Amino acid sequence: MKGKGVTVWFTGLPCSGKTTIAKELMRRLEEQGKDVELLDGDTVRDYIRNKDFSKEGRNKHLRYIALMAKLLSERGVIVLCSFVSPYRENRDFARSICNNFIEVYVKTPVEVCMQRDVKGMYKKALNGEIKGFTGVDDPYEEPENPEIIVETDKESVEESVQKVFDKLKELGYVE
Repeated sequence: MKGKGVTVWFTGLPCSGKTTIAKELMRRLEEQGKDVELLDGDTVRDYIRNKDFSKEGRNKHLRYIALMAKLLSERGVIVLCSFVSPYRENRDFARSICNNFIEVYVKTPVEVCMQRDVKGMYKKALNGEIKGFTGVDDPYEEPENPEIIVETDKESVEESVQKVFDKLKELGYVE
């Protein structure tokens, strides 16, 4: 069912819950018959084989993602983007090219993210095995004015999903 497209950009530290929330929201939107796509950091990077995590590499990668989101949303798709996207400039760029854009800050303390890290990436970064890891030795610039803030250490996945769903409803993207 074609509708009005929108880009919902989930940002937050690694292991904050971005993809978990986005997947559950996607399921809910599909139940309504919405045309929805999930662009997830790990999946997209694996598919396009981009392993450049330098600031320049991340900038280029996120510009590409923003363009994909723009093109899909212009075709009436609800695009859920789940990326750490640690730098404001990247999120601001995505906002500037996507006609309809909702930024969701998945605000989670780094200690909670470390506890959730099943891949052991934080441990590797703390041990010096990984350089430039967001939240350890590379900064995460918190959003200044996100449309939505979810706090996954204080609310359930369903509560977080509901906040995003309610905003989509308020803006006329869902019934």
